[in-house]
Amino acid sequence: MTTQLSRRSVLKAAAATGAAAVLPAATAGAAVVLPAVPAAAEAFKHPGLLHTQTDFDRMRAQVNAGAQPWKAGWDRLTANGRSKSTWKPRPLETVVRGGTGANHVQLAIDVAAAYQNALRWKISGEKAHGDAARDILNAWSAALKAVTGNADRYLAAGILGWQLANVAEIMRGYPGFDFERFTKMMLTVFYPMNDRFLKEHNGACITNYWANWDLCTMASVLAIGVLCDDRAKVDQAVDYFKHGKGNGSIMNAVPFLHPGGLGQWQESGRDQGHTSVGVGWMAVICEMAWNQGIDLYGYADDRFMKGAEYVAKYNLGESVPFTTYKWGQGTTCVQRQQSEISAAGRGAADPIWALLLNHYGVRRGLAVPYIEAYSKRVAPEGGGGDYGGSKYDHLGFGTLTFTRATAGSGGGLLATGVSRVFRPVNRPEAYIQATGRIGAEPVTLRVVPGLADAKAYSFVDPEGRYLRHRDFLIRFEANDGTALFRRDATFHARPGTAEGSVRLESLNYPGRFVRHRADRLRLDKTDNTALFRPDTSFHPTPPA
Repeated sequence: MTTQLSRRSVLKAAAATGAAAVLPAATAGAAVVLPAVPAAAEAFKHPGLLHTQTDFDRMRAQVNAGAQPWKAGWDRLTANGRSKSTWKPRPLETVVRGGTGANHVQLAIDVAAAYQNALRWKISGEKAHGDAARDILNAWSAALKAVTGNADRYLAAGILGWQLANVAEIMRGYPGFDFERFTKMMLTVFYPMNDRFLKEHNGACITNYWANWDLCTMASVLAIGVLCDDRAKVDQAVDYFKHGKGNGSIMNAVPFLHPGGLGQWQESGRDQGHTSVGVGWMAVICEMAWNQGIDLYGYADDRFMKGAEYVAKYNLGESVPFTTYKWGQGTTCVQRQQSEISAAGRGAADPIWALLLNHYGVRRGLAVPYIEAYSKRVAPEGGGGDYGGSKYDHLGFGTLTFTRATAGSGGGLLATGVSRVFRPVNRPEAYIQATGRIGAEPVTLRVVPGLADAKAYSFVDPEGRYLRHRDFLIRFEANDGTALFRRDATFHARPGTAEGSVRLESLNYPGRFVRHRADRLRLDKTDNTALFRPDTSFHPTPPA
């Protein structure tokens, strides 16, 4: 049985003892240090929904430096027509989704415009964009009285609720923003519908509504709770995530686990479009909770990660196992079942994967090959309006907002033509040495374009020898001119576990990384042990 440790309980224990928080080690005598997390105090952290001030500081610094992929993400943002500071809102008194007179897209578009202008203000400092975001929020809070329609009204209240709360959290304290009126709108128009749906499910069988209905609703409750400093609402969303009876709770959203770290998603037998939407909204819930010191990403032994890997793998074109899924439908719970995964909508380009990669792959240091591959496939992520006329389910721009480390060309981490020493992130007193080991005497390495691939990297010591692998051990040897040597001495740089760190993946053995183990540098195959990602992550720093 796996013991679940919340970040809150571990942090409290660490504070009480004055010691660093650690989890039980996978290997005797070793300690696994928890990723850096915000302290879980009673007071809420602001801004503290999808983005914190630290996140905005990172975005600004990287965009100003022209670093990739942040610059590419910024370019997508500024190219989007909804991010113009001249945007004028079109507020309504009643928003309708479903049935006659549907007009909810009008609010969805304005929310996207508000979010995108808020991002541009936080990153560039341009007041015109801050004013535009403020004016959109003020216009809607002055006008909106109700969200209605058929059953889809609950989707509108959930999706637009969490998105609006996120924009308001960014604009909190901005001159002229009527925060009191805005929060009143969230508490009187959106939250009552969210609460009613989670408790009543529109009078239907508890399993009638697909996972994404619960998920957007939970996201709205959580976001409104943080925005309004309302602990009860945050607790309501967290409790439903863990123990809710509907399909959006984690054990129902990922009902079956399969070998290989894969978790079947509840809607995967329906279609892939709704499946991806649900994965994206669960990621939103987990990130907002994380920024308030609550770890839902890791709940139930990383069950969400396994569900996301399953969805990513299938949508990349690979096969996945499928267990027949049964559920009750309608008001009388008529039994239905799906016996195979659906290919409908397969390969969607939804902008949800950068968030997942940068939590599980970067913060946590876990191997998530399918999430990583999908993130690369859809990068740089766009936002509202970039994916079709009515695709406003996600705020998007995750490449810009969530990327925490990269080693791409021009990113400033491994620019060619510079010299660097490499220090393991979990052994800060040690360096890569010319002996193929780690120790106190660093070897200065000149970073050059890869011998076998100019888009990758090779590393040359002061004697002109190249870092290469042979027999899966890392060595420094003179170039013998063979094709094998060129491949052995060429590495792709991948994000490491700490900000600014890199991992070196072999060109000719994909999935194998330079790793220190027992002080020896090796080329080891990826695994998901707690030690592997930190052991393969190195800080490249200028030599003293």
